[in-house]
Amino acid sequence: MALIVISVTIFLAYTGYSYYTTPLEERFYHPRHEWFKPSGLFGQGLGIIGTFLIFFGVSIYIAHKRYNILGKRIRLKYLLEFHIFLCSLGPVLVLFHTAFKFGGIVSVAFWSMVAVVASGVIGRFIYLQIPRTIEGRELSLKEVKGTQTDVSTVLKNKYSFDEGTVNLLSAFSENNPSNSPSISNLKQVLTRQNVTHHEKQSILQMLKKERSLSRKIARLETMKKLFRYWHVAHMPFAIIMLVIVMVHVIVAFTFGYRWIF
Repeated sequence: MALIVISVTIFLAYTGYSYYTTPLEERFYHPRHEWFKPSGLFGQGLGIIGTFLIFFGVSIYIAHKRYNILGKRIRLKYLLEFHIFLCSLGPVLVLFHTAFKFGGIVSVAFWSMVAVVASGVIGRFIYLQIPRTIEGRELSLKEVKGTQTDVSTVLKNKYSFDEGTVNLLSAFSENNPSNSPSISNLKQVLTRQNVTHHEKQSILQMLKKERSLSRKIARLETMKKLFRYWHVAHMPFAIIMLVIVMVHVIVAFTFGYRWIF
């Protein structure tokens, strides 16, 4: 989806490069001014389609999250990705709709949109740090700990390692910076234990997985708090943007800018 957003951005920039790089006071004389200007067929179309994508992306995500309108046919985490996609592509279209000319109330809407997109990127990063079920439900600390593997027991029973080797390997999975060996050290230890290449890769993969899980457990509560605070910053900017966009659309239609309608 990110590739689509990037491709559309490159296409729009390439298509209107000569117009968008023309100084504002000279654009009136550009041969395609009537096409690319914000009220032109192309420019206004970008604004309408971009606004629709934003409103649809926000509406369907909120409606499903609160009222489960789609039932179990679609998982929330996939809908979140779709929401992020639409609310990334929509602002790109709106940006080119403005023809990079900002002023008055439109500038407030634009910078609110920038804040929404930026906070959305941050929010997605925080979201991904919180372990979830396949349906997208947040896992509690107890549930996350329940997914951990008893590394020491596996290393002793399955591979018959001695106590010192078990402790060294387990230290890596526990993510203890003061007592954690490096990957190269682990490989050397496993090589001395005469394990096969396949077993070595399997053990390293298990240790890395448990190390990643240990990190998530350590920062789980912090990330949950940050995610709650993130909503406080994200929602106001989104509301401001949507309200101003609605005002802008109403004013535009009032003055007769009807696009193809």
